[in-house]
Amino acid sequence: MTTAAYDAPGPQPLVVRTVAVPDPGDLVDLLPGDAPLAWVRRGEGLVGWGVAARTEVGGPDRIEQAAGWWAAVARAALVRDEVRVPGSGLVALAAFTFADSSAESSVLVVPRVLVGHRVHAGRPVWWVTTVSTGGVPPSPVLRPQPAPPAPVGLRYADGAMSGAQWELQVDEAVARIGATRLEKVVLARDLMALTEEPLDVRWPLRRLAATYPGCWTYHVDGLVGATPELLVRRERGLLTSRVLAGTIRRTGDDEHDLALAAALARSSKDLEEHEYAVRSVAQALEPHCASMNVAESPYVLHLPNVMHLASDVTGVVDTRDATAVLDLAAALHPSAAVGGTPTGLALDTIAELERMDRGRYAGPVGWVDATGDGELGIALRCASVADSRVRLFAGCGIVAGSDAAAELAEAQAKLVPVRDALGC
Repeated sequence: MTTAAYDAPGPQPLVVRTVAVPDPGDLVDLLPGDAPLAWVRRGEGLVGWGVAARTEVGGPDRIEQAAGWWAAVARAALVRDEVRVPGSGLVALAAFTFADSSAESSVLVVPRVLVGHRVHAGRPVWWVTTVSTGGVPPSPVLRPQPAPPAPVGLRYADGAMSGAQWELQVDEAVARIGATRLEKVVLARDLMALTEEPLDVRWPLRRLAATYPGCWTYHVDGLVGATPELLVRRERGLLTSRVLAGTIRRTGDDEHDLALAAALARSSKDLEEHEYAVRSVAQALEPHCASMNVAESPYVLHLPNVMHLASDVTGVVDTRDATAVLDLAAALHPSAAVGGTPTGLALDTIAELERMDRGRYAGPVGWVDATGDGELGIALRCASVADSRVRLFAGCGIVAGSDAAAELAEAQAKLVPVRDALGC
C-alpha cells in the first residue's frame, strides 16, 4: 500500500526556505491546532504544523517505500537553507507501524511550517522553515498559542485484555521460553481512554514535555508520547543508539530508589534481557561503521516514574557507506528491546499471545532530513489518539525468570506517563 498527497517526483517540487529567528519561546507552546507535529527533548528539537507533503505506506517494506518516496521528494525540492544545522532545511517527521501486517499505515509528513531549536557549536540557534509548492512563502509570526483545553469526561476501559488475562499470556510466554528456542519476547498490552469531546493532542503533549524533559516527546499523525529510547541518530557521520531493557518502578523515596537501582544493576534477569537488546542493535549497526563503541555494562537511567538499565551504542560511519537514517531504522527494527530473541520466533509469539494490532506502538518515530541524517526513537510511553478515543500502550520483556504479577506491575508503571498527561 502506498498513497501520497504529494506524489514525488511531480510537476511541482517543494520550495523550502530556512531562516534564523529570535528566540520565540518554548517550542511546544508555539503549536496551533492545525496538524501539529513535534519532536523535542530538553527544550530543543522540532515542531511543525500544516501539511506540505505526505505519504502513507504499509507492508514488510514500508520503511524502504518511505525512504524511496523521501529520496525522490528531496531530489526534486528547491531548498534555500540559511542556517545549516541538523534539522534545518527540508525535513519530514515519520511514524512507522511495529508489525509488517498491521492494519494501520505508516506515515511521513513534511509540514508547511517547521520551527527548530538546538545548541550548535556552543550557541543556541533558532530557525523557521517554510515549505510550499509555489513561490517562497513568508516566514510566519511565531508566538505562544493559547493553552489547549483539558479532556472532558475522561474514563478508562480495558483494551484487548484485562490485567488478569494478560498475566496468563505472560505465564504462557515463560513456559515457551523454557520449552523452545525462544529466549526473550516483549509482550505489550493496551488500555483505552475515552473522552466526551475530541481530545486536543496538545494537552498531553505539553504535559509530557514538561514532566519528562529527558525523554524525546513526540507527536506525529495522532501518535503522542515521550520515549526514553533512541533507535538511531545519524548526524554528520556519527551513529548513536540508546538501548533500554530492564525496568524497576520508583517509589518516590530517594534512599529506597537508590537501593532499587543497585538491585536492578545486579539483577541477572534484567541483565540477561538487556544483553539481548544491546546485542541486536550492535549487530545491525556494525556493517555500517568504521568503528563502534559498546559499553561493557549498562548504567541505570532514572526517570520520574521508573528506572531502566541503559546502554549507549555509538559508531563512526564508514566513509564508503551512504546508508541513510531510514535505511538504518529498517535494519534495526524490531530490536530485541521491543520484539525479542530470536526475532522471527519472538514476532510469531507476539502475534499469537498479544491478541491485538500494536499499530505504531514500538515502531520508529522521529525526523529525517534531505541529506539522510535524522533522529528516530522507538514509540514507547505513547498513545494513539483518534478524536475521543485514546489507546495507551505498554510492554515488558519476558525472559525465563519473569513473574507475571511483577510484569503487570511494570506495565502499569509504563502507562503512568500518558495517564498522568491526560489527567486534569
